[in-house]
Amino acid sequence: MSAEYKMTLPGVSSETADSRAREVLDKALKQVGFIPNMYANMVNAPVVLDTYLLGYKQFRDESGLTAAEQDVVFLAISYENGCSYCMGAHSFIADKMSKVPTPVTDAIRAGEKVPEARLAALAQFTRVMVAKRGLLSKADVAAFLQAGFTERQILYVVLAISVKTLSNYSNHLFHTQLDERFASRAWTARAKAA
Repeated sequence: MSAEYKMTLPGVSSETADSRAREVLDKALKQVGFIPNMYANMVNAPVVLDTYLLGYKQFRDESGLTAAEQDVVFLAISYENGCSYCMGAHSFIADKMSKVPTPVTDAIRAGEKVPEARLAALAQFTRVMVAKRGLLSKADVAAFLQAGFTERQILYVVLAISVKTLSNYSNHLFHTQLDERFASRAWTARAKAA
């Protein structure tokens, strides 16, 4: 999904970046090993990419969630926000790096119930958190806690939503093209029923 409006700022590379943007791109390169198209766009405002990188790393390092659970969270947020770029990239990462079972990733991509109970509770909680903008009912939280997650992890889901909001919204505005390395998991948002 993309915004009607398309940003006209060009993607930034290490060669075209000013000193602040180059510093953030260098940090990104050390963190992920290449500069994704999304980063090249976001670094037009270096603090946006820098904030994204910091929040992403802290979520990965400190949430207490497994790598697979983290990618379930990122996928659920990106699905709710209709971000084709992040759905493609995180599906690839889920498959190849985080070892999320393919039926789980495919269920999230299709907006269907996840076939593994704990991951289903996590995906559902995350989707509800985004859809309700944090205005959760006791029942919404109870299902999450009953699956073995903690109140502290609710705050880490909030962090992940913040991080993905930066990337999802930037991608909507830039109409970011999925990097070739993620192309096998390209995804297109479907219109949701009202």
